[in-house]
Amino acid sequence: MATKSHARLNRQFDRLQRRIPGVAARMLERIRRPEARWVRIPLGFLLILGGIFSFLPVLGIWMLPLGLLLLALDLVFLQGPVNSGIVRGTRKWSTWSRARRDKKAGTR
Repeated sequence: MATKSHARLNRQFDRLQRRIPGVAARMLERIRRPEARWVRIPLGFLLILGGIFSFLPVLGIWMLPLGLLLLALDLVFLQGPVNSGIVRGTRKWSTWSRARRDKKAGTR
């Protein structure tokens, strides 16, 4: 049984998958399959750990939200906060990019 938050999370993943390049999209599709759970959970924890240590040269803060996204597929209590974070972040990003575009158009 798919809950409302799980269905919303899957829509967010589908949208993300459409925006990223082909190889990464195929990897994301493979890791989203139910049988990949035993790969997805440790990978999610490793990404979160890498995000915490983002001050190191190779690691980055981008790892933290990606790890949370992967864990939210399997951990129901994370689905609500991750969904609202994605929606809020998407709205802020579009507002910021629209303001930047308008500012750039106004200076020409």
